[in-house]
Order: sequence, then structure tokens, then C-alpha cells
Amino acid sequence: MRTSDWLAARVADAVPDTAHGRRLTLAVPGWPGNAPGQHLDIRLTAPDGYQAERSYSIASSGPGESVEIAVDEIPEGEVSPYLVRVAEPGDALEVKGPLGAYFVWDPADPSPVQLIAGGSGIVPLLAMARARAAMSAGAPFRLLYSVRTAADALYRDEVERLGAAGLDVTWAYTRQAPTGWPGRVGRLDAERIAQATWMPAQHPLTFICGPTSFVEAAADAMVAAGHDAARVKTERFGGS
Repeated sequence: MRTSDWLAARVADAVPDTAHGRRLTLAVPGWPGNAPGQHLDIRLTAPDGYQAERSYSIASSGPGESVEIAVDEIPEGEVSPYLVRVAEPGDALEVKGPLGAYFVWDPADPSPVQLIAGGSGIVPLLAMARARAAMSAGAPFRLLYSVRTAADALYRDEVERLGAAGLDVTWAYTRQAPTGWPGRVGRLDAERIAQATWMPAQHPLTFICGPTSFVEAAADAMVAAGHDAARVKTERFGGS
């Protein structure tokens, strides 16, 4: 179910998550609920009538009129600097959605699930991991989360908690790792992806989200390793 019109919304909560990222909870009367992995459009209107729209992944799922997103600031963007630096509880904006039926996890599907996130690509994947964690039983999940440094990781504390609760989490650091971390620092390559993901014979359903170059490299590596391309779902983003 989705709404085809813009819905009036207000910022209900805004919490810094990194030096350049923020989690926002939006109160959206009339929101029909959403599946894990879907996204929405946000529209801002300036006092002079100028409008700007951008799409954002949703970190929450299920019924209700409360929607959570997380935004990583693009300094030259029109929308993300406002959402990260300016928006406060009570501020008005508009949303449209939920959008997307392809990059969605179905909790009834028993297939193993492989999540691969690059940077703020964690947001829709967290919605899936949260939905799985809320179930008493279901598909086994693994998460490979690539970030520049630990301080750049959106939802780092929650990912750690999900890991402690049973989610199989592998961190990858491209610029600097925490002190004492035993792994190799640098961009993910095919070998590291293969080590941190389900084997092709286990027929996982894979969701990859992040910057375009990251997503293309990770998807190519999965397919080259023998995974069914039809079961490797991707979502990519650029600047906003």
C-alpha cells in the first residue's frame, strides 16, 4: 500500500548519529505503513515557494504513522544539510510513499539473507535487520558493513547490539580501523566479500546498498563468485 499524494509531516525527533549524520523520526498522519527496504520522497518548501525533493531510505517498517530515516550530509546538497543541521522537532515538511517494491525483504521468505552496506546504505538494510530481530524465528541474516572509520558508521551502536543478539556482523573499514582491530583496512575486494558472505550453494537473497561504485563492485563480486544475479538486489545513491 502506498499514498500517491504528498502528506504533511512534522519532525518528531532529531538525534545526531555521527558528525555528519542524523536520525530523524517523522510524524506522518495518514502514513499507510511500509515494508522493510522501502523509501520515501521528502519535499521542502522555502518561504519564497522554492521547493526541493529528495529520496531517502526508511529505517523503520511496519504499520503506524511514525517513520524513521537517517540522513548523511552532502555539504553541497539542497536537502540533506537542512535535515542534518537545521531541522528541529515541530518543523513541517512533506513526504510521499512508501516507494519501491523491488528492494524489499519479505519476512515470510525463509532464504538466508546477505546484507552488504556501504556508508549510509545501511539504512534500508537496518530496517530489514530490525524486522528480522523482531521475529521469534526466521531466515538467518548476515551483514557486511563497510565504513570509512568507526565514527562514520550510522547506527553503529544498534548494529553492535543486533550482532550481540545474533545477527552475524562483519565490519570493514576503508580508511582507519579501531585500535586493536585485527582486520585489513581498505576497500572491499572479492576475497574479503567472499569471506564475509554466504556461499553461493546456500542460495542467499542478497541486498546491497551504498554509493554507485560500491554497489557495482560488490554486486559484480557476488555474481562472479557464483551467486544467482537474479537474487542479488541493489540500491544505489548519489548526492543530495
